[in-house]
Amino acid sequence: MKKLLLISLLFIGIQHIAVAQDFKEGFVQEEVDMRRYDKDTAAHAVYLNEYGNSRIDVTSDDHIRLIYNYHAKIKIFDNKGFSNGTIEIPIHNSDDVSEEVTDITGTTYYKDDNGLIQKIDLDPKKVFKTKDYKYGSTVKFALPGLRNGCVIEFRYTLISPYWDSFRKWEFQDDIPKIYSQYEVHIPGFWTFNASLRGPYKLTKTTSELERECFTSHGSKSDCSHLVYGMKDIPAFVVEDYMTSPKNFLSAIYFELVEWTNPYTGVKTLVSKEWKDIDRQLKIEDAFGSQLKRKDLMKERMAPVIAGKTTEMDKATAIYAYLQKWYKWNEYIGISSSDGIKRAMDAHTGSIADINLTLITALNAAGINTEAVLLSTREHGNINTLYPVISDFNYVVAKTNIDGKSYYLDATDPLLSFGVLQLKCLNDKGRVISLDKPSYWVELSTLQKTSEIHTLDLILLENGKIKGTITNYYSGYDAYLQRKAIKKFNSVDEYIEDLDGKLPKIKILKSNISNLDSLGQPLGEVFEVEIDAFENMNKAHLVFNPFFWEKRTTNPFKLAERDYPVDWGMARDNRLVLTMHLPPQYVVETPPQVVAFALPNSGGMFVTNFDNHDNEFTFSNITRFTKAIYMPEEYPYLKELYNKIVLTEKTDMVFKKK
Repeated sequence: MKKLLLISLLFIGIQHIAVAQDFKEGFVQEEVDMRRYDKDTAAHAVYLNEYGNSRIDVTSDDHIRLIYNYHAKIKIFDNKGFSNGTIEIPIHNSDDVSEEVTDITGTTYYKDDNGLIQKIDLDPKKVFKTKDYKYGSTVKFALPGLRNGCVIEFRYTLISPYWDSFRKWEFQDDIPKIYSQYEVHIPGFWTFNASLRGPYKLTKTTSELERECFTSHGSKSDCSHLVYGMKDIPAFVVEDYMTSPKNFLSAIYFELVEWTNPYTGVKTLVSKEWKDIDRQLKIEDAFGSQLKRKDLMKERMAPVIAGKTTEMDKATAIYAYLQKWYKWNEYIGISSSDGIKRAMDAHTGSIADINLTLITALNAAGINTEAVLLSTREHGNINTLYPVISDFNYVVAKTNIDGKSYYLDATDPLLSFGVLQLKCLNDKGRVISLDKPSYWVELSTLQKTSEIHTLDLILLENGKIKGTITNYYSGYDAYLQRKAIKKFNSVDEYIEDLDGKLPKIKILKSNISNLDSLGQPLGEVFEVEIDAFENMNKAHLVFNPFFWEKRTTNPFKLAERDYPVDWGMARDNRLVLTMHLPPQYVVETPPQVVAFALPNSGGMFVTNFDNHDNEFTFSNITRFTKAIYMPEEYPYLKELYNKIVLTEKTDMVFKKK
């Protein structure tokens, strides 16, 4: 998925000024006449051409800036492709400086009802800027006059003070591209590493040396001019059970290694080793200094752990206490906002405020606990080649008790001890301790989840089915179910809502157990009545034993998948149905008894049927033993689900004696 391209910026090659290679702007008859994209006839739109150019240079106001030019032309085949005519450009700012978007132009070319070519230019007054949060905004505009078969073209320039965050380039998008090219110009004062990610190879890559391309206040430098091109790029299709798409899109990323101040000659090494990151975090006010506040936490936790004799009892008490004490303020990150003392006094805080408090409190109670930095699934995977603090956006606790590690997140009052949310189960985490070097841990192997459904039912003479449905949820499934119930003002409201969603099933009585006992499986018991058959005089009755949780569609639809299937955790789902028939009925056609297994014990779908006189038991198990399945395992998963869906469509038949 990832290939390293080292850029030392000292290329040995043709030494001349490189010529920009943007594509020609304007109307092209063949593009307007184009009816479909032959390499993807289902595409609603396609990039005809795309070009980007980034360079570090000095702007007219005598500041060093990263200047990024973008130019694209897109063919829109039908109205489902109109969304590609709305352009959004995210920009960032700090308290002192901000990125700026300039020179926005856009044109729509189309053929009118008389077959004549028309064009509509973007009105500059129709460009808007919206504030998203304190340090981020979006520049938006929509190309005018969109219609089936039109071609849109637009360009803009983005000027950024953040030259240390050199622009990445994503070759792949949610629509296909015929050609995409990115050029970079980097003065010799700066050294970057570049990495190519994704499944597709470059079709063009060149490097040239530009003489004295950078000049400022007497400082001069040659530049490396690099060109990356890719053609016939398929659309990236998002499917269920995946982490952030940016982990798998074909793209070029740049990482600053070192730079030399053009005016002072001072060299700064940016790319560091983990020992440097460890040292930095340990002395940082918003991180390491907070973990040293054991004096504060020891006093506050004393009454919480009073009378507790084991480390586990103390740990669970502290964890439960802080879950109730704090309310998460919706801010994520690894650094405490105003310190854990202020956060505790306010009863609210960020992810870092709450979980750094938890780590410090557990250590103050004598329980060995470390911080784990991670990147959430939406944020993307961590670059393990180079330590980059900004790769991390979340922190949890890793407490070690009796030779076993438990991962804790006190920001959610419904998370049981040792269970993390799915968003945290992403690739690897970096364990940070105040007294030893940091190290990696695998997050995808931490958790398992399971559900057990037991149905004990009786078919009555009037055609109704009565009985009991019992559900048990463990691990992460218990968290999800508790969360679903707690969305309502009361358990009764939850039952009423559930009753309304179940076709032909009426809940007569119910009982929810362990709703607030987070360490126990969540239990649900429903006494139900089902309107199964209107006429019991028929010789045959058709019944589907999968009526409670029937899977009707396969979530895996791609012919091939270039990225893993990532459940986040191993899972086990079981159902046992016991049914009692009236004396005059027997089972004529039993349900299918099947056993499908994935290679290398990766999982299975198994059913079993046992029949005795007027009573039968039907059970099935769906099990996935791994959290992640690689692309080469995708066909087996897809086929397994095909067989599950096909099996669960099959009815059984009761026959009158």
